[in-house]
Amino acid sequence: MEQRIGSNSQPLDVPVVPAAAVDPAYIPGLTSPAPAEPENTVEETEAEETEAEETEAQEAEAQETEAEDKAAKEEASAGEDASDEEEASDEEEASDDDAPESDAPVFEASDRRASITADHSGVRLRLDDQEAEFRWDEIGAVETESPRFGKRFTITVHTPDRRWYPIEIEATARARFKEWETRLDEVLDAYFQE
Repeated sequence: MEQRIGSNSQPLDVPVVPAAAVDPAYIPGLTSPAPAEPENTVEETEAEETEAEETEAQEAEAQETEAEDKAAKEEASAGEDASDEEEASDEEEASDDDAPESDAPVFEASDRRASITADHSGVRLRLDDQEAEFRWDEIGAVETESPRFGKRFTITVHTPDRRWYPIEIEATARARFKEWETRLDEVLDAYFQE
C-alpha cells in the first residue's frame, strides 16, 4: 500500500490547453489588440480636446500680456540715468578682458555623440546630455590616445585629485588624429601651466 508524505489536498484536475491549440495565430509575448472604443468615449475625447484648445488659447493670451508687460518695463528701465550706463560699460569692458583673443588657439572636435572644446577658459567635455567643464587651474594633465585600428580618438582630462575623465571622438578618417593632436598641443602650450 502507498503512503503519501505531505498535504492531504488533492491537486485540481484542470486540463491545460496550449494557446497555440486554441488560436493558430498566437505568438508568445504579444498581447491582443485593444477593443474598439464605444461611441460615447469618442464624444468625451472630442470634448476634452476642445477644452484643451481653449486652455491653450488662454495660456497664449496670458503669455502675450506678460510679453507686453516686460516690454513696458524694459522701456521704463531704458530711461535710467547716465551712471547706470557707465557701470554697464565698465562691466562690458571687464567681460571683454575675459573674451579670447582673435588669434588665440582653440581646439574643437566632435562627432554625433561627443565633443571637446579647449580654449582660453579651459576644457569642456560633452557626451550625450552630460557635460563637464574644467578651468585650466583644475587640470593636472591632458592625455591623448589614438588607436592602432579604428577611428576613435580618446582624450582624457586628469585632475589633481586623481580623477580622470575620458571621452572618445569618432573621426571621419584616421588622418584627422594627427591634425587633432597638433591643434590640441597648440592650445595646451598656450594655456596649460605645469
